[in-house]
Amino acid sequence: MAIAISETDAVFRRAAWRLVPLILLMYIAAFLNRVNVSFAALTMNQDLGFSPEVYGWGTGIFFLGYLVFEVPSNLIMEKVGARIWLSRIMITWAIVSMAFAFVQGPVTFFLLRFMLGLAEAGFYPGILLYFTYWFPAATRARILAIFCMGIPVSNILGAPLSGWLLGVEGMGMKGWQWMYILEGIPTLGLGFLALWGLPDNPRKAHFLSPKEKDLVMARLAQEDKPQVHGFAEMVKDWRVWALIIPDFCIVFGIYALGFWMPQMVKAMGYDIHDTSLIVTIPYIASLAILWGIGVSSDRTGKRALHFVISALITAGGFAIAAIGSADWIVILGFCLASGGVYSGLATFWSVPPLFLGGTAAAGAFALINSIGNLSGFLGPGLMGWLLQTTGSYSVGLWMCTGVPLVAAISMAVLAKHCRAPST
Repeated sequence: MAIAISETDAVFRRAAWRLVPLILLMYIAAFLNRVNVSFAALTMNQDLGFSPEVYGWGTGIFFLGYLVFEVPSNLIMEKVGARIWLSRIMITWAIVSMAFAFVQGPVTFFLLRFMLGLAEAGFYPGILLYFTYWFPAATRARILAIFCMGIPVSNILGAPLSGWLLGVEGMGMKGWQWMYILEGIPTLGLGFLALWGLPDNPRKAHFLSPKEKDLVMARLAQEDKPQVHGFAEMVKDWRVWALIIPDFCIVFGIYALGFWMPQMVKAMGYDIHDTSLIVTIPYIASLAILWGIGVSSDRTGKRALHFVISALITAGGFAIAAIGSADWIVILGFCLASGGVYSGLATFWSVPPLFLGGTAAAGAFALINSIGNLSGFLGPGLMGWLLQTTGSYSVGLWMCTGVPLVAAISMAVLAKHCRAPST
């Protein structure tokens, strides 16, 4: 029996090495196309005459489109398969992302941000669902941690790249226009690559032998059976709706930070080149926090507790940034806030599968993510409004301090209700 377990673990490791790098690249491209607007804004806002409020609400409109199509998208994926549907998502959002090069004013900016949300809807919850097809719960937090590394990695790579592309001009186009076009091309290529590289499930994996497929399916069959399977059951389960609160609150910090950090750093007196380098520091630091909490979550199995810890780290980071009297203190705060929000995101999504499975999991991933991501509309918009109203980033940072505290409290209350049936 020990030999069988060892052999099965080896198959899971090989599957992870085969699938996770491609999925990570896809998520890096997804997030880069979603937030490269934060770098474009360093010159685009002036060229197009956007106020902080117009920019803030415009970036957030993405999440209204996301809300509209998120649940239908995930249910369609379960019917047609991950390979075709995830590829479709990437190809369409790449085309929309490149179209931002031709924005003329607020109306076209708002329209394209909404369309980008429609195009990308279903990608993140689709990947979450996909992982449940492939990996047992005992290792899923680490897999999710690697996946969520796509956000800071996209910023680590994208910040200097976007900063450099802002200086590229020619053929009648400004740097920010070239940035949208050139950063959309790799996403388009990955969309076509996904057609070849993402088998729908272990049974359809050409890189596994029949025996290895049987080992994987047998191991997954040993998982504790979730309490809720049907879509209608999921909609009626109060826990699903309650989990929107901690998700909403942790995502709030991700986008408030992601969309505004480059401008906050630039406001310290740095030029575009230095700004693009400085903003990579918090994202690099966040990788260590993200991985450490993911590993600890898998070893202890205490998913909710690790989310609470992540949320408290987030709140502490934003508080340090708000009171920072020197640039390095503010950057330190951003490091903690970044690590907290991304580790919180990864540990959060290990909680719903404890009691959800099948169509219920597919629908819940999409439902929670779509409504929770509305904070991506509210957070950047409120940051812009508070900046325009007060002339300072401080009030917005204090707002970002309070919201993850709500995330920590809500998850602490929910923890005893969101457990696997055997616990």
